[in-house]
Amino acid sequence: MKLAIIGGSLLKEFDGFTKVTEERINTPFGTPSDNFVTGNINDMEVVYLNRHGFKHHIAPHQVNYKANMFVLKILEITHVIAITAVGGISEKMSPMKCVIPDQLIDYTHGRVQTFNDGNETSVNHIDFSYPFDDFLSVKLAQAVERDGFDCETVATYGVTQGPRLETVAEIKRMERDGCDIVGMTAMPEASL
Repeated sequence: MKLAIIGGSLLKEFDGFTKVTEERINTPFGTPSDNFVTGNINDMEVVYLNRHGFKHHIAPHQVNYKANMFVLKILEITHVIAITAVGGISEKMSPMKCVIPDQLIDYTHGRVQTFNDGNETSVNHIDFSYPFDDFLSVKLAQAVERDGFDCETVATYGVTQGPRLETVAEIKRMERDGCDIVGMTAMPEASL
């Protein structure tokens, strides 16, 4: 397993990470959000990227998700932990609770959702029924709970366009749709 961590608004550094290298990697899809930092956590090589840039200057709808994910493919990353700041919709999602969603609903628009740009000989469809990796989700939940934190693993993430926050009516609609949390960055990050 080769792991990458994508950090969001609140994660700029973390305990136990020893930086080894940092590099800017350009892509045919434009410039990624920031430099890719390679380091170690408990003797495991990990690649870290801040999706909003180190200075937090890239809004959710302006992140070049395609470039970010392309670099992870070049680096032969097999598993990605994407950390995001979200708001709770359902009562079980209290502030500061760890949530590892198992589903999502995409309310975004205008974001590049695929690497299939029409130049292929056929259209490629992906099965997105279960957008998150069960194996990694279970391992992550076990690690969080081992450290004494409560973790919710059955949750639907409603992904909004941003950067503005949602209206009361939009949150009510998402609640009716079955969303438990709301954030701005899981799509198209999860599908790419």
